[in-house]
Amino acid sequence: MIDWVTGIVGDAGPAGVFLLMFLENLFPPIPSELIMPLAGFAAAEGKMPLWLAVLAGAGGSLLGNGVWYEVGRALGSARIRDLVARHGRWFAVTPEELDRAEASLRRHGPVALFFGRMLPAIRTLISIPAGLARIPRGVFYFWTSLGGLVWVAVLAGAGFLLRDQYERVADTIEPLSYLAVAALLGAYLWHLFVRSRRS
Repeated sequence: MIDWVTGIVGDAGPAGVFLLMFLENLFPPIPSELIMPLAGFAAAEGKMPLWLAVLAGAGGSLLGNGVWYEVGRALGSARIRDLVARHGRWFAVTPEELDRAEASLRRHGPVALFFGRMLPAIRTLISIPAGLARIPRGVFYFWTSLGGLVWVAVLAGAGFLLRDQYERVADTIEPLSYLAVAALLGAYLWHLFVRSRRS
């Protein structure tokens, strides 16, 4: 996985960072915790300016989250709840969980959006309830941009500072990234199993 991400970042530069972060937020195939440090490392090697890597990562993150926000806003609560009621088990989401997320966003909108950008899984899932709650576009995009910018800057900065030590760290990160994907898949399958037993 690291070799694949490194190849995209190295060959496509900021455009590759933008694309990977867009995909990570649209449907998380690989974590930003892997993408952005590699972008920072590429910047340390002179393949792109660090500030451009950060802006590309933040832009891809914003676009990916914006897609889900606009989907939630366009479909509306009734249609999304109907979809979740019928097919939510495949996405590990219940109508009650959707209600709680929407209520939380109505109460803590800006704070939830800002800090939600820094939490795995939450940073993708939070955008649909934000659309359902009809958080104003200006509020959503401002706080999503700010939280995303802070997060990708921290990750890219860490990769930049590691520089020549990054390859040694990568030897540890790669098996952990596969382990994290396996754990997420296992948790998802367990959720489906428990849900089917209850029904």
